[in-house]
Amino acid sequence: MEYKTKKSKKYEIISDVLDGLSKEQMELSCKYFYDEKGSALFDEICKLDEYYPTRTELQIMRDNIEEISSVIGENNLLVELGSGSSIKTRLLLKHLTNLAAYVPIDISSEHLHKTAEDLRYEYPAIKIYPLTADYNKPFKLPEIKEDFSRIAVYFPGSTIGNFTPAKAKYFISRIANLLGRKGGLLIGVDLKKDKKILEAAYNDRKGITAEFNLNILQRLNSEIDSNFDVNKFTHHAFYNENSGRIEMHLKSTGKQDVRLNGITKTFDKGDDILTEYSYKYTLKEFEELVSDSFIVKQLWVDENNLFSVQYLEVK
Repeated sequence: MEYKTKKSKKYEIISDVLDGLSKEQMELSCKYFYDEKGSALFDEICKLDEYYPTRTELQIMRDNIEEISSVIGENNLLVELGSGSSIKTRLLLKHLTNLAAYVPIDISSEHLHKTAEDLRYEYPAIKIYPLTADYNKPFKLPEIKEDFSRIAVYFPGSTIGNFTPAKAKYFISRIANLLGRKGGLLIGVDLKKDKKILEAAYNDRKGITAEFNLNILQRLNSEIDSNFDVNKFTHHAFYNENSGRIEMHLKSTGKQDVRLNGITKTFDKGDDILTEYSYKYTLKEFEELVSDSFIVKQLWVDENNLFSVQYLEVK
């Protein structure tokens, strides 16, 4: 069942957009990247030469899957936040012992259910309960018929970097409460590194990241009847060293009026909308970030120290 009616979802998006565009630094929530087209574009981004996070995290998982599975343990309910195509998850589904069930959670319903059907075909012995939800907000897990010993949440892809540190700390505490006693969190964390490597990852030569960024405006036009002229915005991404984060913006190339639910918003040349930020951490910084709710039980990094996969246990 859909977690919202189409009408209520439309008005929620309108409210979010109007609120975001009224700020001094205009912004749009990165969660609106992931309609069906946006999810497909992100899958393409993950295959790009410049985009190191996905292949590096996947290699860490492949190199250490036996140890990772052992640390997570047996008879778990596996919950994945922002499951997308569940590429890395397949390793866990294949190696976790006596997995009770799998709950992929994603905001893009069409993409989620298509992937769930594919996984049911690949892993017929595993019960799969797809849940359409915005995990940035409180949500309830579906009723699970199978017995399980504990909940293990999988949060791959360095998505934790899309939160400010303060919001990340709050989010982490919510996940700890969901997990309860003995629960664990397997999480991908992007590490601080050379600025050139970071900026190349968000400015690929094929322009797919730019298309992905601009697609947020196309989605709004389709879902809330706005009239953004996508051809009058350009993609701009850079590493903000002071904040320790990549920022993605959409910059207006000229003066233009955009209609939003009966309200006209004027953009001047050079006006920009922040669409995403991605914080990078040192291992010590991340350990301190989660310390109120979790202990870092084990972590794995690649040979170039680009990325880490960490298993956290509720305190």
